Amino acid sequence: MKKSILIFIISHYASFRLLNLYKKIPLDQLKNYDVKILISDDSSKDDTWEIAKKIKEENENIVLNYNKLNLGYGGNIKFCLDYANKNNFDYVAMLHGDGQYHPKYIVEMVYKLENNENYNAIVGSRMINKKDAISGKMPIYKFLGNIILTKLSNLILRQKTTDCHSGFWTYRVKSIKKLKYFNNSNGFNFDQQIRMQFADQKMEIAEVPIITFYGTEKSYFHFVYSSRFILELFFYLLIKLRLYKSSRF
Repeated sequence: MKKSILIFIISHYASFRLLNLYKKIPLDQLKNYDVKILISDDSSKDDTWEIAKKIKEENENIVLNYNKLNLGYGGNIKFCLDYANKNNFDYVAMLHGDGQYHPKYIVEMVYKLENNENYNAIVGSRMINKKDAISGKMPIYKFLGNIILTKLSNLILRQKTTDCHSGFWTYRVKSIKKLKYFNNSNGFNFDQQIRMQFADQKMEIAEVPIITFYGTEKSYFHFVYSSRFILELFFYLLIKLRLYKSSRF
C-alpha cells in the first residue's frame, strides 16, 4: 500500500508566484506515493485565490481552502496540520507561497523520514553549507544572527541543528499527533515553538541542505522576530529549571 503525502502551501498575497511554485513540485518523483496538495490562502485580496482555482483545474488531487479571516502564519499552518491529522496522511510537507523554498527538496525529506524511524521531522537547512546562504543573498544581519541564535537554541533545547530559523518542514504525521501545536502562536514564532515541543518530547529532528534565494527584506521585522525568539527560549529554560528543582524535593 502506498504511503500518503500532504503537501500544503500557505499563501498570502502570493499572486503569480503561487503558480511558479506549483509547477516546481516534483510530482513525477513522488509517483510511489499518494500525493495530495492543499493550497490554503490566508485572506489574500489580490488575484492569488483566482490563480489557486486555475491550478486546481489542472490537478484533481488539489484541495483549496480560503480563510475569510486572516489566521496569521501560524494559524494557517495549524489548519493544514489539522487537515493532515484528520485525513491520516503519513507525511506532511510545508511550502511557502512566496517560493522561497524549492519543492524539489521534499523528495529527499520524505525519503529520510521513510528510511529512518527515529526521525520525526526533517527541516531544510540553509546553513549546512554556509557559502550557499551567502551566494543565495541571505542578508548579512540574518546570516550572523542565525549562527548566534542557532547556537543559543541548541544549548537550551539540547538539539543539534544548523538553522533554527528555517520555515521548511516535513513532518511524520503520527509524530505531529503527539504535539499540542494548536496552542502555539498564530504568528511567525510558530516554527520555533513546535521545535521546542519536539525537544520536550525528545523527538529527533534531522536536516537536509537547501539553497534558497532572498528578495528585499525588512531588518526591523527580523529584529522583532529574533527578540521574541530569544525571550521564548529563556522562558522555556526557566520552566525547565523550575521543573527540575521541584522534582528533586
